[in-house]
Amino acid sequence: MSENTLGNRARAFGDRLASHVPAQSLAMFRILFGLLILWDFWRFMVHLRIWRYWVEPDFHFHYPGFSWVGAPSLMQAELGWLVLGLLALMVTLGLFYRVSVVALTVLFAYFFLIDSAEYLNHFYLVLLYLILLCFMPAARIWSLDALIARKRGREGVRTVPYANVFMLRAQTEIMLVYAGLVKLTPDWLAGEPLGIWMRNRVEGQWFEPLFQYDWIIIAACWSVIALHVLGAPLLLWRKTRLAVFLIYAVFHIGNAWSFNIGIFPWMTIAATTIFFDPDWPSRLMRRARVADTPPPVARPLPKAVLAGMAIWIAVQLFLPVRGVFFDSEIRWSGDGHRYSWRMRIYDRQAVGHFIVTDRQTGQVWNVDPDDYLTRRQTSKMIVRADMIHQFANHLADIWRAEGRDVSVHADICKSLNGRPCQPYIDPEVDLTQVRINPFAADPWVLPLEIPVWGVADNRDGPWGRVPGDDS
Repeated sequence: MSENTLGNRARAFGDRLASHVPAQSLAMFRILFGLLILWDFWRFMVHLRIWRYWVEPDFHFHYPGFSWVGAPSLMQAELGWLVLGLLALMVTLGLFYRVSVVALTVLFAYFFLIDSAEYLNHFYLVLLYLILLCFMPAARIWSLDALIARKRGREGVRTVPYANVFMLRAQTEIMLVYAGLVKLTPDWLAGEPLGIWMRNRVEGQWFEPLFQYDWIIIAACWSVIALHVLGAPLLLWRKTRLAVFLIYAVFHIGNAWSFNIGIFPWMTIAATTIFFDPDWPSRLMRRARVADTPPPVARPLPKAVLAGMAIWIAVQLFLPVRGVFFDSEIRWSGDGHRYSWRMRIYDRQAVGHFIVTDRQTGQVWNVDPDDYLTRRQTSKMIVRADMIHQFANHLADIWRAEGRDVSVHADICKSLNGRPCQPYIDPEVDLTQVRINPFAADPWVLPLEIPVWGVADNRDGPWGRVPGDDS
C-alpha cells in the first residue's frame, strides 16, 4: 500500500473522528453509568463495606508507586462515600458536569488506590470510564446543565465529535475481546474452574443433573470464548449488533445470578449500548430524531488529542498481554494478572503461615496472617506473590519497631483450579532480602507442577466446590 493511500486513509479517519454525531448515546451512557455507581454506593453503605474494606484493616496493601496513599478514618471514609454518592448523582443528572465528573474520578481513584487487596475488575473499569468521561461533553443534552442554559436563552450544541463515541467503543471492545482471549488456557478449554463453580451453584436446582455432564460444562466454556472473541467484534457491524447485544444481555444476567460480582454485569450491558447508532434512544422510543441545532463546523482534532487517544488505546492493548514477557505461568504466579481482564477464570485456594526469626537470638515465631489482617485480606494475599512479599516486609517492620533484626519466610500451599495443593513460595527464601521484579518472574515463586488439568479429574477440588477469587 502506497504512502499516499495510507495518508488518505489516516486523514479520512481523522475527519471521521472530528465529525459531529447526535449526543444521545453519550448522554445515555452518562446516565446509566451514574445510576450504576449510585447503586454501588448504596450497596456499600447498606452492607457496611466501607468499614470492612478501608477502616477495619490495620494494614493496607499498596499498589506499586502509591504507598503514599493513606487510609481514612471511619468518619472520613463515610463522608467520602457520601460525597462520592452525591457526585455520582450530579453526573447522572448532568449538574455542574465537568466539575462533578472530575471530582468523582479523583475521589473514586483515591478509594481504589487505598488497598490493592480490594482490586476488582469492575472497579478498574469504572475508573477507566470515569477518566474518559472527564474529557467528554457528555452533558450537552438530557442534563440539568443543558436545561439551565436553555432557560438562560443559550441553546447549546446537541451533537458531539464522533471521537467521544469511538473512545468508549474502543475501551469496551478491548475489555470484551481480552475477556475471551485470556480464557484460551488448557484449564478453561477443559471445563475448569467453571465446572467446580457451577456444580456448587446449581445444587438442589431442577437442572442440577445437566451440570454433571462434562460436555455441557466444556461447551459452556467454549461458548463464552466465542461470545467474546467473535461476538464483541460483531458489535461493530450493524447487521449483527442487536442479536449479539441480546446474547450478551442474557449472558451477563446469567452471570449476575450465578456469581456475586456486583454491578459488573449490568455495567457491561449499559456500556455495550454505546455500539448502537448515536441516536438510538430516540429510535428506540419510535420518535422522530431529536431536532438538533446545526452542528458546528467540524474542525480537525488537535494533534495532542489524537496522540492522547492513541497512547490510551496502546496502553490498554498492552497491559493485558504484558504477562507473556514473564517466564512463568501467569495463572499460578500472578505476573501481569491485574488490568488484564482475567475475570472468573481462576479458582485459587491456599493455606499457610509466616515464620519470623530473630537473626541474633534465633527465636522463632509462627505467624498466622489472620492475626494481622482481616479474613478478606488474608484470602486475597495468600494466593498473590506480590502481596505475600508486602506482608512479609510488614511483619519485619513490626518486629524492627521492637528493636529486632528478623528474617521472614513463608510456608504456603496453594491449589489452582482444583489441583492438589503444592508449595507456592520457596520456604528457604527470606522475603525481606528479595525484591519484586516488575519485568521478570520472581525466582522465589515456585513453578506449577501440574500444568494441565481436565474437567473429568477435577470434580470437587481439595477444599470442596468453592467459588474462585479472581474477580
